[in-house]
Amino acid sequence: MKRAIFPGSFDPITLGHYDIIKRGVTLFDEVIVAIGINADKNYMFSLEERTKFIEDAFADEPKIKVLTYKGLTVDFCKEVDAQFILRGLRNPADFEFEKAIAHTNRNLSTIETVFLLTASKTSFIASSIVRDVIRNNGDYTKFVPDSVRVK
Repeated sequence: MKRAIFPGSFDPITLGHYDIIKRGVTLFDEVIVAIGINADKNYMFSLEERTKFIEDAFADEPKIKVLTYKGLTVDFCKEVDAQFILRGLRNPADFEFEKAIAHTNRNLSTIETVFLLTASKTSFIASSIVRDVIRNNGDYTKFVPDSVRVK
């Protein structure tokens, strides 16, 4: 089975993430959306909310699972028997950052990183921008799946 993880904090999941996951499912037998837990990070949404946003967005897709993890992504890959890390690239800065991480991961393991370019219509969306829109009472709904709703 070809299994990939798509790691991130997903605070919140955006339409860019959604697009990469949907396209990743066509390449792999299973995609695990892996929500990393970082105690040093101050999240807008709780781990439970982020998990539910993603599970609800992909409720009709049996090839997508949502799990959480702590520690190194490559260690989590070994734990869940994933051979690939799936990542999305929005721009050249993303590529340089992701390339360094991919080289590090290859140095630590045999895990391959697969990059997909984001769709042009979602390439400008970042979770940090969505959080700013939410904080300032803007219409965030056009940047996230329908499952993401702020109370």
